[in-house]
Amino acid sequence: MKARVHVMLKDGVLDPQGEAVRRALGGMGFDGVEGVRQGKVIELDLAPDTGEETVREMCEKLLANTVIESYRIEMA
Repeated sequence: MKARVHVMLKDGVLDPQGEAVRRALGGMGFDGVEGVRQGKVIELDLAPDTGEETVREMCEKLLANTVIESYRIEMA
């Protein structure tokens, strides 16, 4: 079983990496980009009996800083 966790900064939290990407894109001639938010995707290979609640606990304890980040879990 696989799980994919998408982690993003919450709205209102400054994203300096996203801003650097936006500026770089503008410098390359991509003028239509008004904002960039950068996140991360974590893929987990899990034992067949691992449930989404266990993955949620992983996110809360380690994979996401829930003070400034939100996350979304996809189980496959």
